[in-house]
Amino acid sequence: MSTQTLPEVLTRPEETESTGDDTPKMFHYVQKSKIAESAVLGNMVVALCGETFPVTKSPKPGSPVCPECKEIFEGLPKEPPGE
Repeated sequence: MSTQTLPEVLTRPEETESTGDDTPKMFHYVQKSKIAESAVLGNMVVALCGETFPVTKSPKPGSPVCPECKEIFEGLPKEPPGE
């Protein structure tokens, strides 16, 4: 298993909508730099799809991801190796 590190300007998934059992319906991609700030201060973040929410949970492998965020994220330019 390999781990990919994304540049600070890109994004990673974070949770929004919850189901009745407190399990998130799906996770969204948001700016890395905003995740900790939101988790600590409760600030709202904006996902790539435009959804706005405070970060409350971290995704686990296999968590459902917002299809719109995923499509936008996959279309972003990737950082060249070594930068």
